[in-house]
Amino acid sequence: MIYLRLERISKIFDLFVANDNISLSVEQGKIHAILGENGAGKTTLMKIISGIYQPDVGQIYLKEKPVKVNSPHEAIKLGIGMIHQHFMLVPQLSVTENIILGTGNSWRLNLRQKQQEIAALSQAYQLEVDPAAKVENLTVGTQQRVEILKVLYRQAKLLILDEPTAVLTPPEVASLITILRQLAARGNTIIFISHKLEEVMHLCDTVTVLRRGKVVGTTTTKATTTQQLAELMVGREVVLNLPKSPASPSKVILSVQRLQVADDRGAIAIRNVSFELRAGEIMGIAGVDGNGQRELADAIALLRTVKQGKIELNHPTQAYIPEDRQKMGLVLQFSIAQNLILKAFRNLPFCRHFLLQPKAIANYAKSAMEEFDIRATGEAVQVSQLSGGNQQKVVLARELAGEPALIVAMQPTRGLDVGATESVHLRLLTERDRGAAILYISTELEEVMVMSDRIAVIYRGEFVDILDAQTATLEEIGLLMAGGKKKTQELKPENVVKSRDNV
Repeated sequence: MIYLRLERISKIFDLFVANDNISLSVEQGKIHAILGENGAGKTTLMKIISGIYQPDVGQIYLKEKPVKVNSPHEAIKLGIGMIHQHFMLVPQLSVTENIILGTGNSWRLNLRQKQQEIAALSQAYQLEVDPAAKVENLTVGTQQRVEILKVLYRQAKLLILDEPTAVLTPPEVASLITILRQLAARGNTIIFISHKLEEVMHLCDTVTVLRRGKVVGTTTTKATTTQQLAELMVGREVVLNLPKSPASPSKVILSVQRLQVADDRGAIAIRNVSFELRAGEIMGIAGVDGNGQRELADAIALLRTVKQGKIELNHPTQAYIPEDRQKMGLVLQFSIAQNLILKAFRNLPFCRHFLLQPKAIANYAKSAMEEFDIRATGEAVQVSQLSGGNQQKVVLARELAGEPALIVAMQPTRGLDVGATESVHLRLLTERDRGAAILYISTELEEVMVMSDRIAVIYRGEFVDILDAQTATLEEIGLLMAGGKKKTQELKPENVVKSRDNV
């Protein structure tokens, strides 16, 4: 039975057509993926279904009955619940308080009874959560369970998940997939938005692909491949298997010796880390998020004070691609052109006699936009108006200008679609082949394995091993990431270099 049907849905913002005459159907008890590049219209369409936006044209049907979803409250009454990419939880409140927030009209709140109801609900759906725990003390994966319980508590039958695995670890992703399959088996209908094609193929029954606001294809996962889906999304051939040449490491660019770094609260986040990074190689850092990766990257980029140890950079130029492009990588109110010269606005030709040179800045921006395929109507557009992929390209264009000797790339593809991810990876490989030394930090283990020449596994702020990427296995790295094996010798710089030379 068709549970949800959209007929000729369109939505226009000023002159931008976000959704253009979209029609699709989702069967009850199925998991239906919506794929598309950043800016393809996926989130806008989901916000229309969940009542946040109203369509300019078109009709929504639930069980073949026309409905009008005027608000999120109306959506919940109709059995539609949306779980957003950025969780809508109050950290200071408990699990139970977050779940019941906004429900009920009674002045009397029997919190103990509500906790019992939430406990029963979580057990019924095998979503193990402590109803009394404060949300701020929960892992990201557990917070996502709270979000799912929140919509189930409101008796939602259609669940919309927007990029649900973007911040999850591999074990949390596996757990979520199990949960979603159980929900579908119970008769819930699920719309799953993701950039990760392997997850879609593994989890979903059917797929609809959007491109520039239009439906360009609907198929079953059994009848397609990741390559075909990628090409539908982007509209061209996509390189999923990167053309990576063997590394040719040369002189040492970065030397880190017995490093100790504290986090924002003063607790030791990095302890006794030593390694060397050479020109012409990519060293990947693999680990579950929160094991010191951010503190390590910040310290190497000279953004965080070192408590003990030494960092020696044997070349003056370095680039830093931060994990949060919006908070750390860009000034959202500035234009593309202004963001591109943030590190060089005092220099010629951008500044003469202490005055900015608009024409030189604009010409430089146009050239960078063409080189990095930054898609916008012009260099004067605010970066806040760009898709995530194009925002990341602006960061790359700025940071890679001047051929830096060291590149620290922290989660460089987080939240990016397959086309933008391909662009970032190819550019970093080009920089490596040019002779740059690259530290590639990501929680996407498959990406780390594909991009790296060596892989350091980090656990609780320590390097537990440094492996050759050509011979390392997913199982081996996964075990190390969970603290399953300790290093057999201290990872001193001389040991790391010796092992590298023997590879």
